[in-house]
Amino acid sequence: MDSYLNSAISQFKYYQILGDKTIAQLSEEQLFIQNSEVENSIGVIINHLWGNMMSRWTDFKTTDGEKEFRKRDQEFETVIITKEELLNKWDEGWNCLFGALESLKRDELEDIIYIRNQGHTIVEAINRQLSHYSYHVGQIVLLGKIAKKKDWESLSISKGDSKNYNQEKFSKEKKKTHFTEEYINKKSNDNNNIRNK
Repeated sequence: MDSYLNSAISQFKYYQILGDKTIAQLSEEQLFIQNSEVENSIGVIINHLWGNMMSRWTDFKTTDGEKEFRKRDQEFETVIITKEELLNKWDEGWNCLFGALESLKRDELEDIIYIRNQGHTIVEAINRQLSHYSYHVGQIVLLGKIAKKKDWESLSISKGDSKNYNQEKFSKEKKKTHFTEEYINKKSNDNNNIRNK
């Protein structure tokens, strides 16, 4: 269970970093582009993620994950209008999530918590939200790529660089590690870029 929880936290951090690196490449204007009336901007998606995270992870052991304070329908309206506000909500949501996960003890992971009166083990609730957040971060990355076009800086292995990347990986000795570690270790070095554009 310790291994599961550490792996889940690392995976959440990886998706946070993908979002960070996307936001860092975009201007304020690009964060709020809405390509059609049925599509969400990055700003709207982040507002939805924030609302979900605050609802699901605040007092999650003792209260239902769909909080009375949540206004889900408003999450899909353009209520964030500046990059600073967007970043504040982005950070607040992730901090709420990580605070909740880091408070867990091994023997609590099979405890039952509720989301809209549906019982979940804490493991199931983590898996549910990990899938949900990765889905929306994928949307954020795609919208970022569309906005940047040829100026997009790849967040993974650059096109045409797979051979070199693999050679570098296979040149090292085998060891047990989580694939996200290299991203997480680089985050502190790159984190200032997110607020500088």
